[in-house]
Amino acid sequence: MRSLRITTLDWYIIRKFIGTYFFAILLIIGISVVFDVAEKLDDFLNREAPLKAIIFDYYLNFIPYFANLFSSLFVFISVIFITSQMATRSEIIAILSSGISFNRLLYPYFLSALFLFILSLLLSNFVIPSANKTRIAFENVYVSYVHYSENRNIHKQVRPGLFVYLQSYSPYSQTGYKLAVEHFEGTQLLSKLWADVVQWDSVNEKWHLDKYYIRTYHDTCETLTSGQGLDTTLYLTPKEFGRTIRDMEMMNYFELNDYIDLLALQGAADINGFYVEKYTRIATPFSVFILTLIGVSVSSRKVRGGMGKNLGLGLALSFLYILFMRFSTMFAIGGTLPPLLSMWLPNIIFAEVAYMLYRRAPK
Repeated sequence: MRSLRITTLDWYIIRKFIGTYFFAILLIIGISVVFDVAEKLDDFLNREAPLKAIIFDYYLNFIPYFANLFSSLFVFISVIFITSQMATRSEIIAILSSGISFNRLLYPYFLSALFLFILSLLLSNFVIPSANKTRIAFENVYVSYVHYSENRNIHKQVRPGLFVYLQSYSPYSQTGYKLAVEHFEGTQLLSKLWADVVQWDSVNEKWHLDKYYIRTYHDTCETLTSGQGLDTTLYLTPKEFGRTIRDMEMMNYFELNDYIDLLALQGAADINGFYVEKYTRIATPFSVFILTLIGVSVSSRKVRGGMGKNLGLGLALSFLYILFMRFSTMFAIGGTLPPLLSMWLPNIIFAEVAYMLYRRAPK
């Protein structure tokens, strides 16, 4: 246990690692904000976006999103930068010659990686989804409008045994046409409701049905009732019809899980994108451990070409990892591979690479 105590050397490496990481993140954020302002300036001016809203509603919430997006990349670059610097100054040789093992040298790196992993995990699953609500709301008003298309042939299971069908639904007027609601118990149909028109009542938060019919099936007979108007919940809200793929960016971990369960219950066909989002929020932060091990292993040896050669190798491996992530996402959304396997596959492959490089690192 004594070897796990944080020493002066550990603090030295931790400060360099964390300091370099945040410096790199702040630098790229500054550059990104400048380019983003240049790109969206016409939208801001044409739609008369208030300066206060631009700063506090958009950019203040844009920064954590963008910082976390490339967090793994800058962890990798930071590790390679500080380790190459230490190797060039012969500090790594001095540390290993003093009796400190390579495994012990990794300890402060992994402590730093653990801190960044927890930070990224919290940002991905809780902080950024909350910030995205304000950021995306701003974008919908001042940058790009949300375009909804009319939904057709909607079929959802809203509760176990309760199925809702709509021939068409317009998000603009919150009106559906040719409604059918079927209630099953096992395989037995208990009742069926029809209505020509159904419209959302925002005051009472219920659906109003025009010209409805209810057919109830009994053991030996059936009954038919009808009426001109009926208010009911249908266990649905207009949000269920008007959701866009960006909505999942505004859901925290628990909200996303609940919505995936709801989509699975409703038999939704396009659910893979939500699974990808869920698993990416865990797999991407975890990659900092793998990339940290790769970074230390490739840059701890003093080589000709110095830091530049190691940084070049690090950037190549970083972009290769990002490329693997993109391909995995495509495979998951397309249904070629299960989403869980697809999103963890780059980590599995690069964990093997990390182990091989670790075995070759100077001990």
